[in-house]
Amino acid sequence: MSTELDWTTTPITADLVRGALDLEYTGRGVLPHRLPARARRQIPDGQLAMAESQPSGVRLALRTRATAVELDVVATKRVYLGAPPRPDGVYELVVDGRIVDRTGVTDGDTLTIDLATGTARNRPGPVRTVRFTGLPGDEKDVEIWLPHDETTLLVALRTDAPVHTLPTGDRKIWLHHGSSISHGSNAATPTGTWPALAAALGRVELVNLGFGGGALLDPFIARTMRDAHADLISLKIGINIVNFDLMRLRAFGPAVHGFLDTIRDGHPTAPLLVVSPIHCAIHEHTPGPGAPDPAAMSEGRLRFTATGDPTQTAAGKLTLTVIRDELAGIVRQRAGTDPNLHYLDGLDLYGAADQAELPLPDELHPDPAAHRRIGERFAHLAFGADGPFGDPTG
Repeated sequence: MSTELDWTTTPITADLVRGALDLEYTGRGVLPHRLPARARRQIPDGQLAMAESQPSGVRLALRTRATAVELDVVATKRVYLGAPPRPDGVYELVVDGRIVDRTGVTDGDTLTIDLATGTARNRPGPVRTVRFTGLPGDEKDVEIWLPHDETTLLVALRTDAPVHTLPTGDRKIWLHHGSSISHGSNAATPTGTWPALAAALGRVELVNLGFGGGALLDPFIARTMRDAHADLISLKIGINIVNFDLMRLRAFGPAVHGFLDTIRDGHPTAPLLVVSPIHCAIHEHTPGPGAPDPAAMSEGRLRFTATGDPTQTAAGKLTLTVIRDELAGIVRQRAGTDPNLHYLDGLDLYGAADQAELPLPDELHPDPAAHRRIGERFAHLAFGADGPFGDPTG
């Protein structure tokens, strides 16, 4: 920590944190969660528990005259055995709506994961300081976006001037649920995930419930969405259900209906947008399960492949094409009594032509340029004047 300045330490409380649904106060610091405690108690696997603790879309938001800001953190660095090293998470400083700085920390807790055995071990690490300096001395709106894919304990917030709560103004709250693609896998920065990009273009406050490997129509996530404050709601489902080979067509349709019913119990008239999967060649016509490609792993690369049998779709196995047809039919059926329910074909966000131009590096997740394209298209299709989230008057 620097000593030249007159520092003010501000407790990290819920009124300074956006995009999280819960804060856990631990002996080491404050851990933002994207699922509330009652939902976390029902999580059945370590993958979702890890994903919900990664603060995609979570940011500190404050108003201050400070010229310097320091944030002490403990980051969790993931190591996948046999896979290339992961880049360090990025902390982004946004001042009056503009990204002005980025930084990161190189160590912290270390979580080592063996994909072959499904085991993991954690080694505690040190507290490190994220520092931003040279800010203008006038009063300004400041956001610190936390790494979208790196669990982050918040230990202390220091500034060289007092901080105040940043009002939300008249911005609507957009609640979104999806898979690792919505979580931000392969995006380079927290503001570079497609939901963050779309939220900025749509001028809304994002609450991102995109979870790597976790868009599986779990009832506790539906109840979380039912109970969360939201003006606009979207649900992007399909890829995880296919690559986990989770269910058959007979179960999928009723599960979608049940998920939507639960959301509607808490938000009966809010605009609700169902988004089908983007193009993913390995699962367009081939069911799951998906798996890491052993040949790529032996070369130190992470690449996914589909291991299912395409002929089994006749017996109810799911592919992305099957899911798109089913979701479109469900929305058509329900829209007769729910005029605020809408459907968006994921191929309009990223289709086969896009994959030819901007291929998925690991056959599953978009790269930063594809995240931008998806975010811009979603903003146009959803937040535009003619979109389900748009304002036709302005």
